[in-house]
Amino acid sequence: MRSGVIAQKVGMTRVFTDAGEHVPVTVLRLAGCQVVGHRTKDKNGYVALQLGAGSRKVKNVSKAERGHFAVAKVEPKRKVVEFRVSDDAVIPVGAEITADHFVVGQFVDVTGTSIGKGFAGPMKRWNFGGLRASHGVSISHRSHGSTGGRQDPGKTFKNKKMAGHMGVERVTTLNLKVVQTDIERGLILVEGAVPGAKGGWITVRDAVKKQLPKEAPKPGKFREPAAETKAATAEAAPAAEAPAETGKGA
Repeated sequence: MRSGVIAQKVGMTRVFTDAGEHVPVTVLRLAGCQVVGHRTKDKNGYVALQLGAGSRKVKNVSKAERGHFAVAKVEPKRKVVEFRVSDDAVIPVGAEITADHFVVGQFVDVTGTSIGKGFAGPMKRWNFGGLRASHGVSISHRSHGSTGGRQDPGKTFKNKKMAGHMGVERVTTLNLKVVQTDIERGLILVEGAVPGAKGGWITVRDAVKKQLPKEAPKPGKFREPAAETKAATAEAAPAAEAPAETGKGA
C-alpha cells in the first residue's frame, strides 16, 4: 500500500484525445508535498507517513510545530495529513513527492471538503419531492412534511432527513482516472469533478477498488533534498580545504 499525496485544487479544464474527443479534467497541483514524519509500529502501533504541503509563515506556527518541522528539516507546512502505508512503502523524511507518483491511466480516490451551501431546505439538501401543489397545501410546498409518529414512538428519530446546514463535509470520490501529469509544474489532471472549491486542499491516493498498475513506482516517486545538499557541500569543500593566505609585516 503506497502513500497518497496532498494537492491543491486549481480548477477544471478539458483536454483532447487523439480521436478529437474532449475529456473534462480537474487540475490538481502539488505544492511542496514533503514527508515530515514517520509513524512506526514500535512507537505508534501502526505504519504511516506524515505529509505536509503548502507554505506557512513561521510567526503563525506554534512552538511545538516549529520543533516538529525543524526535526524533519523542512519549512513549516500549511496542511499536514497522515497516510497509512505498508512496511515496504516508507519514504524518507524530507523527500518531496512528485507528480509522476501516479501514472497515466491509473485510478485514484480523491477526498476533499465540499463547498458550503448554507442553510438549505429538504428538497435541495436531500432531493425530497416536496408536498402537493394544491388540495389544501398552503405555504409549505417545499417542506419535508411529517417528522415522526403520534403517541408511538412519540418522538423524532435521530438522523432524520430535515432542513439544515448543507455542505462543508468530507467527501470522497472514487475511481477517478489520471489523464495527464506534469512533473515540472507538479500538476495532476484527473478525469471528472473533484469535491471542494478552487484553492481547497485535496488528498489523492491509489484507488482501493481498482488494481494498481504494474508500472506504478514503488514505494513512490520522490525527490530527495539530501542529494542537492550533498552536491552543494562537495562543491564548497575544496574552497574550505584551501589554505588561507596570511599577510606578513615587513
